[in-house]
Amino acid sequence: MEPSVFLAVIAAAAMHAGWNAVLKIRLDPFLAVVLVNAACGLLALPVALYLGPPEAHVWPWIAASVAIHLVYYLTLAGAYRRADMGLVYPLARGSAPLLTTILSVTLVGEAVDAQGFLGVGLLALGILSIAWRRAGAAAFDRTALRLALMCGLSITAYTLVDGLGARSATSPHIYTSWLFVADSVVITLFGLAWKGPRALAPTLSFIGPGLAGGAMSLTAYWISIWAMTKAPIGLVAAVRESSVLFGAVIAVVVLHEKLRPERLVAAALIVAGLVLIKLH
Repeated sequence: MEPSVFLAVIAAAAMHAGWNAVLKIRLDPFLAVVLVNAACGLLALPVALYLGPPEAHVWPWIAASVAIHLVYYLTLAGAYRRADMGLVYPLARGSAPLLTTILSVTLVGEAVDAQGFLGVGLLALGILSIAWRRAGAAAFDRTALRLALMCGLSITAYTLVDGLGARSATSPHIYTSWLFVADSVVITLFGLAWKGPRALAPTLSFIGPGLAGGAMSLTAYWISIWAMTKAPIGLVAAVRESSVLFGAVIAVVVLHEKLRPERLVAAALIVAGLVLIKLH
């Protein structure tokens, strides 16, 4: 992975943790998801219109991604409704990178050697260990665990779809801009059909955080999709999940969740994994 691509994905990881923190504002998590994604669509629309629509063969990739993202949003919001960010975020993100790497090698034929796999494995272990103690506690919500792991599977699926979809397009920017526009339309219509206009009304009081979260989400994933056209999908996905380091800091400093000693060990594992991937 080129240094410029590596650093860009690290920046995307920080922004990704930031927009997930927005989901923990004083608003129902699903409504927060609708708000953030509506903001993404509004911000992406001018770029999409300027670049023009993608070729016909790209639309099935976008449609598949939108469908998978809907599962992602519903499972993520459901998990956040039942547990705090310090648990849900590492479980959802940590369960994805190793599976993504394995599938990108076996299904797509990408070249990742033993060092790359070791780096991804250490990173995934570090991510999952952040939530290990909490997940083993007697009072832990098992539904939150299932939702977080389902969220992780959806992350694997849409990462592969978007990586391949962006590569099939003439430009990753065309693919990404139209993906965000389509995604925001679908999740907003889904929210209106499910909750009704009156239930979505509280989002109007959080326009500022919604726009901030939307800008971070849009930029973070835009960078990731671009990076997947420049480097192996599995490695990009793994580096992106270093966002849990930033998420852990946000959870403690901003959301005032308890700092646990095992997070220091987890951080060391994640950094070791990143170093191996960077030297790959």
